[in-house]
Amino acid sequence: MRFGLLLVLLSTAPAWTQDFDLIIRGGRLIDPRNNRDGQFDVAIRDGRIAAIEPSIPANRARKSIDAAGLLVTPGMIDLHVHVFYNSAIPNAWAGDNSVQPDAFSFRTGVTTMVDAGSSGWRNFEQFRTTVIDRSKTRVFALVNIAGFGMISDATEQHDFDPDAVAKLAAKHKDVIVGVKSAHYQAPDWESVDLAVAAGTKANIPVMVDFGYFLPQRPYYKLVNEHLRPGDISTHMYRGPVPYVDEQGKLYPYLLEARKRGVRFDVGHGGGSFVLRNAAGSIKNGFYPDTISSDLHNGSMNGAFMDLPALMSKLMALGLPLKEAIRATTSTPAEVIKHPELGHLAVGAIADIALLGVMKGEFGYWDNNTGKVIGKERLFCEMTLKSGAVMWDWNGRMGVDYRTLPPTYGIRPGVDQILVPGGKK
Repeated sequence: MRFGLLLVLLSTAPAWTQDFDLIIRGGRLIDPRNNRDGQFDVAIRDGRIAAIEPSIPANRARKSIDAAGLLVTPGMIDLHVHVFYNSAIPNAWAGDNSVQPDAFSFRTGVTTMVDAGSSGWRNFEQFRTTVIDRSKTRVFALVNIAGFGMISDATEQHDFDPDAVAKLAAKHKDVIVGVKSAHYQAPDWESVDLAVAAGTKANIPVMVDFGYFLPQRPYYKLVNEHLRPGDISTHMYRGPVPYVDEQGKLYPYLLEARKRGVRFDVGHGGGSFVLRNAAGSIKNGFYPDTISSDLHNGSMNGAFMDLPALMSKLMALGLPLKEAIRATTSTPAEVIKHPELGHLAVGAIADIALLGVMKGEFGYWDNNTGKVIGKERLFCEMTLKSGAVMWDWNGRMGVDYRTLPPTYGIRPGVDQILVPGGKK
């Protein structure tokens, strides 16, 4: 009788024995795409989201992380970086003072980067084999319409070939997500229009760094006549871009362009961001579609700093937190046509950022001596890519070393040491 009762009890007991690899517990989950904002636990199994519930018992996973007081967001997607880097020959053929992707991504909550035209259709495959395929960061690319990309401004004034770009995009469709036109100096529209032609042939978007503002090429014509729905105007807050009139009202051409489907990207960079423009835009409710860094070695130590700092800067001007997260997660995923990224739902890839929020007074500037004070500053506590912890600022994955056995950290047969008077 007792044996039969035991079998009944065992058969009806909940199967809670470590069916997840990891649980992130107690954080505020913000996932704009799935319209979720609240305290939820997130369980991960085999690199994907396995469950999202208000509470998941810690004993259902081999490891749990206490995220109380933190924001839990999708891993961030930086839509505009420069990472065509060769450590053996610095800047000899790499684009636009590029940096190594893994050196800057995970510590800032970024799991996916999009290189914005550092390589062109002549040298993209070198970029792929030396950087993209060797990086732990997920790296996509916009291919420059100019053959050699951003070796210098001079290389971006000619050598345009839409057919070559489209052919390359088809060959490398797993990583090429768009076309780039940048730094063009002539008074015509050749670079932009041929980039759009390439994007049309390959069915991918175009990003334009307008470069030089000329009377023959006014900005309003770029966004209302030359770009297609889904194309991207980066450096949206550059000084020469007209935003508001004398009464502080947004110029209508911007609303018309957005209505057409043109995307507006921040692309902060080393000098492509003016607080006056950003403030006027945000005050009028014209928020950026995407918030990106324009990361390179000329911007990383300047006013840009990192993506969470840029989000904080825009929040200091009035951008809501949820919109800052949307513009670094679900919208860039949509722009590059990778809807599997940028959100947290059961079955999704477990790219996750845990962000802390510091309270106080924080100064943000714009490389042009403009400054604004904010009351909050975001920073990255932890980053997971495909369920693996890639950055752990506060050692949350660790355990108190005093609870570990004396042999922890020692490799048998390798780390055995003979000490004076002792035994090997």
